[in-house]
Amino acid sequence: MVRYSFPGKVVLVTGSSRGMGAAILEAFAAAGATCLLNYFEDPDGTNRRDAEETATRIRQHNVPVHLLAADVSDFSSVEAMMKRVMEVAGGLDILVNNAGILRDRTIRKMTLDDWHAVLRTNLDGVFHCSKLGAEILRDGGRIVNIASIAGLFPFQGQANYGAAKAGVIALTRVLARELARRGITANAVAPGVIQTPMLGNIRPEALAEYIKQIPVGRLGDPKDIANAVLFLATEESSYITGQTLPVTGGWF
Repeated sequence: MVRYSFPGKVVLVTGSSRGMGAAILEAFAAAGATCLLNYFEDPDGTNRRDAEETATRIRQHNVPVHLLAADVSDFSSVEAMMKRVMEVAGGLDILVNNAGILRDRTIRKMTLDDWHAVLRTNLDGVFHCSKLGAEILRDGGRIVNIASIAGLFPFQGQANYGAAKAGVIALTRVLARELARRGITANAVAPGVIQTPMLGNIRPEALAEYIKQIPVGRLGDPKDIANAVLFLATEESSYITGQTLPVTGGWF
């Protein structure tokens, strides 16, 4: 089993209060990293409660964890978050852009709000965090963006999501070129169907059909994505940049 090690490294994972983001941050915690947990402050406080539960699990690894509330779709909110990162951690070594939302509808039924909300969070959010994060990212750092297989092979009903994730893949390539002179790599991971709370939006019969199409015969686990992200954050991956790694169990 591969044992990753990130002692002395500072990692920020956006949207890490639960689901895939939480799994990624917990994997970094197990590898000794200082963890910055970003969450969106929703009106009923659910995300805050989830963030505190995730932080409690992370502390069991005896590493520092800081909770940072910010809306990645809002530039000023991200700007304030990055200032807070400097205050609590002195800079960044690894940035994982994971925050995202789904609003699946056919184009005929998709509203302008459905379109813009997904683009603002899933694409603008990655731009905001990458632009401002790069300013405090130490030379030799890592950016890993969570794209999606939908950014390569879009599905019906995901015009907004597919367009946003395709944009993330293109943005990743540009970041790789522009940051290479500082020894910073930028890569993307494109998950397939992963067992997260987002799957609650998919009908059970549709999910069963997806599983039939996956050669390994199962849904992905958030840990499968975390393992890929951690590899792309290592020193050993320093000659890999501008790439998109599908993690799909052989699907597509």
